[in-house]
Amino acid sequence: MSRRRKTSGADAVTDLVAKLPWWVGVVLAVVAYVVLHRLAAPMAVTPLPPGQAVALVVRTIIQSMASVGQYLLPFFCLIGAALSAYRQRERRGLVDRVTQNPAADMLNGMSWRQFEQLVGEAFRLQGYAVKETGGGGADGGVDLRLTRNGETYLVQCKQWRAFKVGVDVVRELYGVMAAEGAAGGFVVTSGRFTDEAAKFAAGRNVTLVNGEKLQGLIRQARQNNRFNQTN
Repeated sequence: MSRRRKTSGADAVTDLVAKLPWWVGVVLAVVAYVVLHRLAAPMAVTPLPPGQAVALVVRTIIQSMASVGQYLLPFFCLIGAALSAYRQRERRGLVDRVTQNPAADMLNGMSWRQFEQLVGEAFRLQGYAVKETGGGGADGGVDLRLTRNGETYLVQCKQWRAFKVGVDVVRELYGVMAAEGAAGGFVVTSGRFTDEAAKFAAGRNVTLVNGEKLQGLIRQARQNNRFNQTN
């Protein structure tokens, strides 16, 4: 099921900045204002040299756009930074909930979006750089793209409460991995996998992570993260 929708330019900027660390959004807002404020500065009134009419028109258009953009673009960057900070707090809250309540139904009670955020944070705690793609579309349903040590890994999230994840899902991800030359891949579910899916993944660079294993990885990664921060 596709989760993508058409967005305006403002939405695109906000969404892009929201995927970055919040402090990067603040820096972009400051830089955008400084650059556009300079471009919006009034031009000195001087006699127009011959053949410079087109250049003057272009400069006037740029100045007019910068006059508005010097406020709008930083504003959207700050909104994106606020969203980034909120999502970071939300992801950490999800990790806290899972580590404090290891019950299996904790994962099933989440929305698909929360589950995807939780999985992303679990990989962040393990040292991966995480990019959320939103799943669906021509990328084979890949929800997360991970990078570490110059290599790329693809992740597909399946929050299935009542059914086991079958071999078709694993085979689909493996095909995308081969097409993109990814170093490995993960299929993560809140439930379990069929025997056929496990057999297909065996011997291939696809790791299957069920709900129980996911909770264990989160607890271990968080403990290691806390240990590294105190040393």
